[in-house]
Amino acid sequence: MKDKNKTIAGTDINEVKRLNAQSGLSYNEAKKAMAQKKGFLTNKTST
Repeated sequence: MKDKNKTIAGTDINEVKRLNAQSGLSYNEAKKAMAQKKGFLTNKTST
């Protein structure tokens, strides 16, 4: 029976999701944080 938690290449999808969750800010989150720090965005601005 095919393991639904792995890709055809054998990558463990749940492991990738777990590692991504631990990796910190996403690209867009980091970009927003830098813009706020530089004063380009206020806390009221949403992305």
